[in-house]
Amino acid sequence: MVREIAVRLLHPGAQLPVRQLAGDAGADLVLIEHLTLCPGSRGIGHTGLAVELAPGTMGLVVPRSGLALRSGVTVLNAPGLIDEGYRGEVGVLLVNFGENTVELVPGDRVAQLVVVPYVDVEYVARTELTETERGAGGFGHTGHR
Repeated sequence: MVREIAVRLLHPGAQLPVRQLAGDAGADLVLIEHLTLCPGSRGIGHTGLAVELAPGTMGLVVPRSGLALRSGVTVLNAPGLIDEGYRGEVGVLLVNFGENTVELVPGDRVAQLVVVPYVDVEYVARTELTETERGAGGFGHTGHR
């Protein structure tokens, strides 16, 4: 089932998110402004668009693997979260983990938007939690391999 997502173009260069192939979960987000990222630096990639997500859904801004492989540029807070009630510009927090300065230009695909449902929960304080096999075992508790 396909659901429509309303998108407001805030800038003349803004582009609707686009899936490259049928069945792709992510739709590409495109820059509207030039962005220079020196090695180790970060910056906001402006998309010039705002979205109206359906109730019970959230948008996840995730990296494009090809960009990360080619240049070392990825989404710093991956995944970035867009709450259903947010109506401002979708920005992409990018970081350059590569060894070279990367010049991104308007029209470059820099991230993907994935819209997913979420569970509406209420957090309740309890003095005890149910027991499980794992219990409080944390990072690496099952071994190194």
